[in-house]
Amino acid sequence: MARSAESVAAVIKAYDVRGVVGTQIDEEFVREVGASFARLVRDDSAATRVVIGHDMRESSPTLAGAFAEGVVAQGLDVVLIGLASTDQLYFASGILDAPGAMFTASHNPAEYNGIKLCWAGAKPVGQQTGLGTISTDVIEGVPAYDGAHGTITEQDVLEQYASFVRGLVDLSQMRPLKVAVDAGNGMGGHTVPATFGPLPIDLVPLYFELDGTFPNHEANPLDPANLVDLQRLVVESGADVGLAFDGDADRCFVVDERGGLVTPSAVTALVAARELGKEPGATIIHNLITSRVVPELVAELGGKPVRTRVGHSFIKQQMAETGAVFGGEHSAHYYFRDFWGADSGMLAALHVLAALAGHDGSLSDLMASYNRYEASGEINSTVSDAAERTEAVVDAFADRTRSVDRLDGVTVELPGHTWFNLRASNTEPLLRLNVEAPTRAEVDALVEEILAVVRA
Repeated sequence: MARSAESVAAVIKAYDVRGVVGTQIDEEFVREVGASFARLVRDDSAATRVVIGHDMRESSPTLAGAFAEGVVAQGLDVVLIGLASTDQLYFASGILDAPGAMFTASHNPAEYNGIKLCWAGAKPVGQQTGLGTISTDVIEGVPAYDGAHGTITEQDVLEQYASFVRGLVDLSQMRPLKVAVDAGNGMGGHTVPATFGPLPIDLVPLYFELDGTFPNHEANPLDPANLVDLQRLVVESGADVGLAFDGDADRCFVVDERGGLVTPSAVTALVAARELGKEPGATIIHNLITSRVVPELVAELGGKPVRTRVGHSFIKQQMAETGAVFGGEHSAHYYFRDFWGADSGMLAALHVLAALAGHDGSLSDLMASYNRYEASGEINSTVSDAAERTEAVVDAFADRTRSVDRLDGVTVELPGHTWFNLRASNTEPLLRLNVEAPTRAEVDALVEEILAVVRA
Protein backbone atom coordinates (compact mmCIF):
# COMPACT_ATOMS: atom_id res chain seq x y z
CA MET A 1 0.00 0.00 0.00
CA ALA A 2 1.58 3.28 -1.13
CA ARG A 3 1.38 6.34 1.14
CA SER A 4 2.01 10.04 0.63
CA ALA A 5 5.48 11.38 1.25
CA GLU A 6 4.06 13.98 3.62
CA SER A 7 2.27 11.45 5.83
CA VAL A 8 5.33 9.23 6.02
CA ALA A 9 7.69 12.12 6.77
CA ALA A 10 5.44 13.18 9.65
CA VAL A 11 5.94 9.78 11.34
CA ILE A 12 9.35 8.42 10.29
CA LYS A 13 11.67 10.86 12.02
CA ALA A 14 15.44 11.25 11.97
CA TYR A 15 16.03 8.58 14.62
CA ASP A 16 12.77 6.70 15.17
CA VAL A 17 9.15 6.24 14.14
CA ARG A 18 6.56 8.14 16.16
CA GLY A 19 2.99 9.38 15.76
CA VAL A 20 -0.62 9.35 16.92
CA VAL A 21 -2.19 5.90 16.92
CA GLY A 22 -5.15 5.52 14.58
CA THR A 23 -4.46 8.64 12.51
CA GLN A 24 -0.72 8.49 11.81
CA ILE A 25 0.21 4.97 12.92
CA ASP A 26 -1.92 1.84 12.49
CA GLU A 27 -1.40 -1.89 12.01
CA GLU A 28 -1.06 -1.68 8.23
CA PHE A 29 1.54 1.05 8.49
CA VAL A 30 3.74 -0.80 10.97
CA ARG A 31 3.30 -4.04 8.98
CA GLU A 32 4.82 -2.19 6.01
CA VAL A 33 7.61 -0.80 8.19
CA GLY A 34 8.32 -4.29 9.50
CA ALA A 35 8.47 -5.70 5.98
CA SER A 36 10.81 -2.94 4.82
CA PHE A 37 13.06 -3.38 7.85
CA ALA A 38 13.21 -7.12 7.17
CA ARG A 39 14.24 -6.45 3.57
CA LEU A 40 17.04 -4.22 4.84
CA VAL A 41 18.19 -6.88 7.30
CA ARG A 42 18.02 -9.62 4.67
CA ASP A 43 19.96 -7.59 2.10
CA ASP A 44 22.53 -5.86 4.31
CA SER A 45 23.42 -8.31 7.09
CA ALA A 46 23.81 -11.96 7.96
CA ALA A 47 21.01 -11.81 10.52
CA THR A 48 18.10 -14.21 10.06
CA ARG A 49 15.82 -13.00 12.84
CA VAL A 50 14.48 -9.81 14.43
CA VAL A 51 13.76 -9.38 18.15
CA ILE A 52 10.70 -7.33 19.12
CA GLY A 53 9.68 -5.83 22.46
CA HIS A 54 6.91 -3.45 23.51
CA ASP A 55 5.92 -1.15 26.36
CA MET A 56 2.68 -1.01 28.37
CA ARG A 57 0.66 1.23 26.02
CA GLU A 58 -2.68 -0.31 25.03
CA SER A 59 -1.77 -0.26 21.33
CA SER A 60 1.72 -1.70 21.74
CA PRO A 61 1.04 -5.48 21.65
CA THR A 62 -1.16 -5.17 18.57
CA LEU A 63 1.31 -2.96 16.72
CA ALA A 64 4.22 -5.21 17.68
CA GLY A 65 2.27 -8.16 16.32
CA ALA A 66 1.60 -6.39 13.02
CA PHE A 67 5.29 -5.50 12.70
CA ALA A 68 6.16 -9.17 13.30
CA GLU A 69 3.78 -10.17 10.50
CA GLY A 70 5.60 -7.83 8.14
CA VAL A 71 8.97 -9.29 9.13
CA VAL A 72 8.04 -12.97 8.72
CA ALA A 73 6.34 -12.21 5.39
CA GLN A 74 9.80 -11.24 4.16
CA GLY A 75 11.32 -14.57 5.18
CA LEU A 76 12.93 -13.66 8.51
CA ASP A 77 12.15 -15.16 11.90
CA VAL A 78 10.89 -13.13 14.88
CA VAL A 79 11.65 -13.46 18.59
CA LEU A 80 9.01 -11.75 20.73
CA ILE A 81 10.25 -10.73 24.20
CA GLY A 82 6.93 -9.16 25.22
CA LEU A 83 6.82 -6.37 27.80
CA ALA A 84 10.20 -4.68 27.95
CA SER A 85 12.04 -1.46 28.66
CA THR A 86 13.97 -0.05 25.73
CA ASP A 87 17.29 -1.01 27.28
CA GLN A 88 15.93 -4.52 27.81
CA LEU A 89 15.30 -4.66 24.05
CA TYR A 90 18.87 -3.46 23.45
CA PHE A 91 20.06 -6.25 25.75
CA ALA A 92 18.13 -8.80 23.73
CA SER A 93 19.54 -7.39 20.49
CA GLY A 94 23.01 -7.75 21.99
CA ILE A 95 22.87 -11.26 23.39
CA LEU A 96 20.90 -12.64 20.42
CA ASP A 97 23.06 -10.71 17.94
CA ALA A 98 19.86 -9.74 16.14
CA PRO A 99 18.33 -6.51 14.87
CA GLY A 100 15.56 -5.21 17.10
CA ALA A 101 12.36 -3.18 17.22
CA MET A 102 10.99 -1.60 20.39
CA PHE A 103 7.39 -0.38 20.38
CA THR A 104 7.18 2.68 22.60
CA ALA A 105 6.59 6.41 22.48
CA SER A 106 8.80 6.85 25.53
CA HIS A 107 7.65 9.96 27.44
CA ASN A 108 5.07 11.10 24.85
CA PRO A 109 1.35 11.29 25.75
CA ALA A 110 -0.89 8.22 25.76
CA GLU A 111 -2.29 8.71 22.26
CA TYR A 112 1.18 8.26 20.73
CA ASN A 113 3.18 5.19 19.89
CA GLY A 114 6.32 4.53 17.92
CA ILE A 115 9.22 2.24 17.05
CA LYS A 116 12.88 2.41 18.01
CA LEU A 117 14.89 0.27 15.61
CA CYS A 118 18.41 -1.09 16.00
CA TRP A 119 20.79 -3.28 14.08
CA ALA A 120 22.30 -6.39 15.67
CA GLY A 121 24.31 -5.55 18.76
CA ALA A 122 21.99 -2.59 19.52
CA LYS A 123 23.60 -0.41 16.85
CA PRO A 124 21.35 2.57 16.06
CA VAL A 125 19.17 2.90 12.98
CA GLY A 126 18.82 6.45 11.69
CA GLN A 127 18.01 8.26 8.46
CA GLN A 128 21.40 7.41 6.98
CA THR A 129 21.44 3.84 8.26
CA GLY A 130 18.02 2.55 7.30
CA LEU A 131 15.13 4.89 8.07
CA GLY A 132 15.54 6.73 4.78
CA THR A 133 15.17 3.48 2.84
CA ILE A 134 12.20 2.44 4.98
CA SER A 135 10.52 5.78 4.23
CA THR A 136 10.95 5.24 0.49
CA ASP A 137 9.62 1.68 0.71
CA VAL A 138 6.53 2.72 2.67
CA ILE A 139 5.82 5.58 0.25
CA GLU A 140 6.19 3.38 -2.84
CA GLY A 141 4.86 0.14 -1.36
CA VAL A 142 7.04 -2.70 -0.08
CA PRO A 143 7.58 -5.41 -2.73
CA ALA A 144 6.28 -8.86 -1.79
CA TYR A 145 8.77 -11.63 -1.01
CA ASP A 146 8.42 -14.84 -2.98
CA GLY A 147 10.24 -17.10 -0.51
CA ALA A 148 9.03 -19.00 2.54
CA HIS A 149 7.71 -17.09 5.53
CA GLY A 150 9.67 -16.94 8.76
CA THR A 151 8.52 -18.18 12.15
CA ILE A 152 7.54 -16.40 15.37
CA THR A 153 8.76 -17.58 18.78
CA GLU A 154 8.63 -16.08 22.27
CA GLN A 155 11.49 -15.66 24.75
CA ASP A 156 11.42 -14.04 28.19
CA VAL A 157 14.74 -12.25 28.82
CA LEU A 158 13.81 -10.14 31.86
CA GLU A 159 15.78 -12.13 34.45
CA GLN A 160 18.76 -12.43 32.10
CA TYR A 161 18.68 -8.67 31.55
CA ALA A 162 18.46 -7.94 35.28
CA SER A 163 21.37 -10.29 36.07
CA PHE A 164 23.46 -8.85 33.24
CA VAL A 165 23.15 -5.19 34.27
CA ARG A 166 23.84 -6.06 37.91
CA GLY A 167 26.98 -7.85 36.73
CA LEU A 168 28.31 -4.69 35.06
CA VAL A 169 28.47 -2.78 38.36
CA ASP A 170 30.52 -3.71 41.42
CA LEU A 171 27.77 -4.24 44.00
CA SER A 172 29.88 -6.31 46.39
CA GLN A 173 29.96 -3.54 49.02
CA MET A 174 26.26 -2.75 48.89
CA ARG A 175 24.82 -1.84 52.26
CA PRO A 176 21.10 -1.62 52.98
CA LEU A 177 19.54 1.44 51.34
CA LYS A 178 16.00 2.79 51.27
CA VAL A 179 15.28 3.64 47.64
CA ALA A 180 12.15 5.44 46.46
CA VAL A 181 11.34 4.83 42.79
CA ASP A 182 8.77 6.60 40.63
CA ALA A 183 8.10 4.41 37.60
CA GLY A 184 5.52 6.85 36.23
CA ASN A 185 3.26 3.88 35.35
CA GLY A 186 5.89 2.98 32.76
CA MET A 187 8.29 0.13 32.20
CA GLY A 188 10.33 0.86 35.32
CA GLY A 189 7.53 -0.93 37.14
CA HIS A 190 8.52 -4.02 35.15
CA THR A 191 12.32 -3.87 35.28
CA VAL A 192 13.06 -2.34 38.72
CA PRO A 193 11.68 -5.23 40.84
CA ALA A 194 13.58 -7.78 38.77
CA THR A 195 16.84 -5.82 38.91
CA PHE A 196 16.73 -4.66 42.54
CA GLY A 197 15.21 -7.89 43.91
CA PRO A 198 18.45 -9.61 45.07
CA LEU A 199 19.96 -6.39 46.46
CA PRO A 200 19.71 -5.18 50.10
CA ILE A 201 17.26 -2.47 49.10
CA ASP A 202 14.15 -1.35 50.93
CA LEU A 203 12.14 -0.37 47.88
CA VAL A 204 9.51 2.36 48.21
CA PRO A 205 7.53 2.06 44.94
CA LEU A 206 5.45 4.83 43.38
CA TYR A 207 3.21 4.38 40.33
CA PHE A 208 4.52 0.88 39.50
CA GLU A 209 1.22 -0.17 37.90
CA LEU A 210 1.77 -0.51 34.14
CA ASP A 211 -0.70 1.92 32.62
CA GLY A 212 -0.14 3.54 29.24
CA THR A 213 -2.72 6.24 29.98
CA PHE A 214 -0.32 7.72 32.58
CA PRO A 215 -3.04 8.51 35.15
CA ASN A 216 -0.72 10.20 37.68
CA HIS A 217 1.67 12.35 35.65
CA GLU A 218 3.49 12.31 32.33
CA ALA A 219 6.31 9.77 32.23
CA ASN A 220 8.82 12.51 31.45
CA PRO A 221 11.13 13.29 34.37
CA LEU A 222 12.87 15.99 32.32
CA ASP A 223 9.91 18.22 33.27
CA PRO A 224 10.38 19.23 36.94
CA ALA A 225 6.62 19.06 37.50
CA ASN A 226 6.79 15.29 37.04
CA LEU A 227 9.37 14.89 39.82
CA VAL A 228 7.33 16.58 42.56
CA ASP A 229 5.64 13.36 43.75
CA LEU A 230 8.97 11.54 44.02
CA GLN A 231 10.64 14.44 45.82
CA ARG A 232 7.82 14.45 48.37
CA LEU A 233 7.98 10.67 48.78
CA VAL A 234 11.73 10.67 49.37
CA VAL A 235 11.43 13.18 52.19
CA GLU A 236 8.31 11.66 53.78
CA SER A 237 9.65 8.09 53.66
CA GLY A 238 13.16 8.97 54.79
CA ALA A 239 14.64 7.39 51.67
CA ASP A 240 18.36 7.59 50.99
CA VAL A 241 17.77 8.28 47.30
CA GLY A 242 14.98 8.66 44.77
CA LEU A 243 14.96 7.40 41.19
CA ALA A 244 12.54 8.40 38.42
CA PHE A 245 12.28 6.56 35.11
CA ASP A 246 10.62 7.72 31.91
CA GLY A 247 7.95 5.72 30.06
CA ASP A 248 10.25 3.18 28.40
CA ALA A 249 12.70 3.27 31.35
CA ASP A 250 15.79 4.04 29.31
CA ARG A 251 16.33 7.33 31.19
CA CYS A 252 16.81 7.74 34.92
CA PHE A 253 16.71 10.90 37.04
CA VAL A 254 18.05 11.02 40.59
CA VAL A 255 16.76 12.84 43.69
CA ASP A 256 18.83 13.18 46.88
CA GLU A 257 17.66 12.52 50.46
CA ARG A 258 16.51 16.14 50.83
CA GLY A 259 14.33 15.94 47.74
CA GLY A 260 16.79 17.93 45.63
CA LEU A 261 17.41 17.03 41.99
CA VAL A 262 20.81 15.57 41.18
CA THR A 263 21.53 16.95 37.72
CA PRO A 264 22.18 14.48 34.89
CA SER A 265 25.55 16.22 34.41
CA ALA A 266 26.48 15.37 38.01
CA VAL A 267 25.41 11.77 37.46
CA THR A 268 27.51 11.71 34.28
CA ALA A 269 30.52 12.96 36.23
CA LEU A 270 29.98 10.39 38.99
CA VAL A 271 29.69 7.45 36.60
CA ALA A 272 32.63 8.73 34.54
CA ALA A 273 34.79 8.77 37.67
CA ARG A 274 33.76 5.21 38.50
CA GLU A 275 34.45 3.95 34.98
CA LEU A 276 37.85 5.69 34.94
CA GLY A 277 38.61 3.95 38.23
CA LYS A 278 38.17 0.64 36.43
CA GLU A 279 39.97 1.71 33.24
CA PRO A 280 42.42 4.59 33.81
CA GLY A 281 42.97 6.85 30.81
CA ALA A 282 39.76 5.78 29.08
CA THR A 283 37.67 8.01 26.82
CA ILE A 284 34.42 9.55 28.13
CA ILE A 285 31.83 11.11 25.80
CA HIS A 286 29.76 14.15 26.77
CA ASN A 287 27.47 16.29 24.66
CA LEU A 288 28.12 20.00 24.26
CA ILE A 289 25.45 21.20 26.69
CA THR A 290 26.56 18.92 29.52
CA SER A 291 28.10 20.83 32.42
CA ARG A 292 31.78 21.67 32.08
CA VAL A 293 32.32 19.74 35.31
CA VAL A 294 32.30 16.57 33.19
CA PRO A 295 35.27 17.27 30.88
CA GLU A 296 37.11 19.01 33.73
CA LEU A 297 36.76 16.03 36.05
CA VAL A 298 37.58 13.50 33.33
CA ALA A 299 40.79 15.38 32.50
CA GLU A 300 41.70 15.71 36.18
CA LEU A 301 41.34 11.95 36.58
CA GLY A 302 43.57 11.27 33.58
CA GLY A 303 40.80 10.37 31.15
CA LYS A 304 40.10 11.71 27.70
CA PRO A 305 36.90 13.80 27.38
CA VAL A 306 35.35 13.89 23.90
CA ARG A 307 32.64 16.45 23.11
CA THR A 308 29.83 15.66 20.69
CA ARG A 309 26.57 17.03 19.34
CA VAL A 310 23.29 16.53 21.17
CA GLY A 311 21.49 13.30 20.26
CA HIS A 312 21.88 9.58 20.80
CA SER A 313 23.04 8.83 17.26
CA PHE A 314 26.02 11.19 17.64
CA ILE A 315 26.91 9.80 21.06
CA LYS A 316 26.70 6.20 19.86
CA GLN A 317 28.76 6.99 16.77
CA GLN A 318 31.47 8.58 18.90
CA MET A 319 31.33 5.68 21.35
CA ALA A 320 32.02 3.27 18.50
CA GLU A 321 34.72 5.37 16.86
CA THR A 322 36.65 6.17 20.04
CA GLY A 323 36.09 3.03 22.08
CA ALA A 324 34.79 5.22 24.91
CA VAL A 325 33.79 3.35 28.06
CA PHE A 326 30.93 5.71 28.90
CA GLY A 327 28.94 8.65 27.62
CA GLY A 328 26.35 10.93 29.18
CA GLU A 329 23.81 13.54 28.11
CA HIS A 330 21.98 16.34 29.91
CA SER A 331 18.72 14.54 29.12
CA ALA A 332 19.67 11.62 31.42
CA HIS A 333 20.65 9.20 28.68
CA TYR A 334 23.71 7.24 29.78
CA TYR A 335 25.69 5.05 27.37
CA PHE A 336 27.98 2.14 28.26
CA ARG A 337 30.57 0.39 26.10
CA ASP A 338 29.92 -2.87 27.94
CA PHE A 339 26.21 -2.54 27.11
CA TRP A 340 26.90 -2.56 23.37
CA GLY A 341 27.39 1.21 23.45
CA ALA A 342 23.68 1.63 24.12
CA ASP A 343 21.95 3.69 26.78
CA SER A 344 20.59 2.26 30.02
CA GLY A 345 19.01 4.27 32.79
CA MET A 346 19.06 1.16 34.97
CA LEU A 347 22.85 0.85 34.70
CA ALA A 348 23.28 4.49 35.67
CA ALA A 349 20.95 3.95 38.65
CA LEU A 350 22.99 0.95 39.82
CA HIS A 351 26.18 3.05 39.64
CA VAL A 352 24.57 5.73 41.82
CA LEU A 353 23.41 3.15 44.35
CA ALA A 354 26.82 1.47 44.45
CA ALA A 355 28.58 4.82 44.91
CA LEU A 356 26.20 5.80 47.71
CA ALA A 357 26.61 2.42 49.40
CA GLY A 358 30.38 2.92 49.45
CA HIS A 359 30.09 6.43 50.90
CA ASP A 360 29.79 7.18 54.62
CA GLY A 361 27.56 10.21 54.20
CA SER A 362 24.37 11.17 52.37
CA LEU A 363 23.80 11.40 48.63
CA SER A 364 23.83 15.20 48.78
CA ASP A 365 27.25 15.05 50.45
CA LEU A 366 28.50 12.58 47.85
CA MET A 367 27.33 14.71 44.92
CA ALA A 368 28.64 18.05 46.24
CA SER A 369 31.96 17.72 44.44
CA TYR A 370 30.18 17.17 41.12
CA ASN A 371 28.26 20.47 41.30
CA ARG A 372 30.77 23.18 40.43
CA TYR A 373 28.47 25.41 38.38
CA GLU A 374 24.90 26.64 38.10
CA ALA A 375 22.83 25.99 34.99
CA SER A 376 19.66 27.41 33.48
CA GLY A 377 18.21 24.21 32.11
CA GLU A 378 16.85 24.28 28.57
CA ILE A 379 14.74 27.35 27.76
CA ASN A 380 12.71 27.38 24.53
CA SER A 381 11.71 30.47 22.55
CA THR A 382 9.40 30.51 19.55
CA VAL A 383 11.02 32.47 16.72
CA SER A 384 10.27 33.07 13.06
CA ASP A 385 13.91 32.98 11.94
CA ALA A 386 16.18 30.93 14.19
CA ALA A 387 19.34 31.64 12.18
CA GLU A 388 18.79 35.40 12.20
CA ARG A 389 18.07 35.50 15.95
CA THR A 390 21.12 33.33 16.67
CA GLU A 391 23.43 35.68 14.76
CA ALA A 392 21.88 38.65 16.56
CA VAL A 393 22.86 37.08 19.88
CA VAL A 394 26.39 36.32 18.65
CA ASP A 395 26.77 39.95 17.57
CA ALA A 396 25.43 41.24 20.89
CA PHE A 397 28.15 39.36 22.79
CA ALA A 398 30.99 39.93 20.33
CA ASP A 399 32.92 42.28 22.61
CA ARG A 400 32.91 39.75 25.51
CA THR A 401 33.35 36.48 23.62
CA ARG A 402 36.39 34.31 24.23
CA SER A 403 35.42 31.77 21.54
CA VAL A 404 32.53 30.65 19.34
CA ASP A 405 32.00 27.21 17.86
CA ARG A 406 29.22 25.82 15.69
CA LEU A 407 29.38 22.08 16.33
CA ASP A 408 25.67 22.13 17.18
CA GLY A 409 23.98 25.50 16.97
CA VAL A 410 26.31 28.10 18.45
CA THR A 411 28.28 27.78 21.69
CA VAL A 412 29.70 31.03 23.05
CA GLU A 413 32.44 30.93 25.70
CA LEU A 414 32.59 33.99 27.97
CA PRO A 415 35.13 34.89 30.65
CA GLY A 416 34.94 33.31 34.09
CA HIS A 417 33.82 29.71 33.33
CA THR A 418 30.65 31.01 31.71
CA TRP A 419 29.10 29.82 28.43
CA PHE A 420 25.84 29.47 26.59
CA ASN A 421 24.51 27.43 23.68
CA LEU A 422 21.71 28.30 21.26
CA ARG A 423 20.36 25.48 19.07
CA ALA A 424 17.48 25.50 16.63
CA SER A 425 14.93 22.70 16.96
CA ASN A 426 14.86 20.25 14.04
CA THR A 427 11.08 19.96 14.11
CA GLU A 428 9.65 23.18 15.56
CA PRO A 429 10.22 26.97 15.15
CA LEU A 430 12.13 27.05 18.44
CA LEU A 431 15.50 28.20 19.70
CA ARG A 432 16.79 26.22 22.68
CA LEU A 433 19.00 28.08 25.17
CA ASN A 434 21.32 26.56 27.77
CA VAL A 435 23.45 28.74 30.08
CA GLU A 436 26.08 27.80 32.66
CA ALA A 437 27.99 30.05 35.06
CA PRO A 438 29.57 29.86 38.52
CA THR A 439 26.60 31.42 40.36
CA ARG A 440 22.81 31.46 40.05
CA ALA A 441 22.80 35.25 39.85
CA GLU A 442 25.17 35.17 36.87
CA VAL A 443 23.04 32.53 35.16
CA ASP A 444 19.82 34.48 35.68
CA ALA A 445 21.34 37.75 34.46
CA LEU A 446 22.76 36.09 31.35
CA VAL A 447 19.49 34.34 30.53
CA GLU A 448 17.62 37.63 30.79
CA GLU A 449 20.13 39.37 28.52
CA ILE A 450 20.10 36.64 25.87
CA LEU A 451 16.32 36.24 25.81
CA ALA A 452 15.93 39.99 25.36
CA VAL A 453 17.74 39.59 22.03
CA VAL A 454 16.18 36.27 21.01
CA ARG A 455 12.64 37.47 21.66
CA ALA A 456 13.06 41.03 20.41
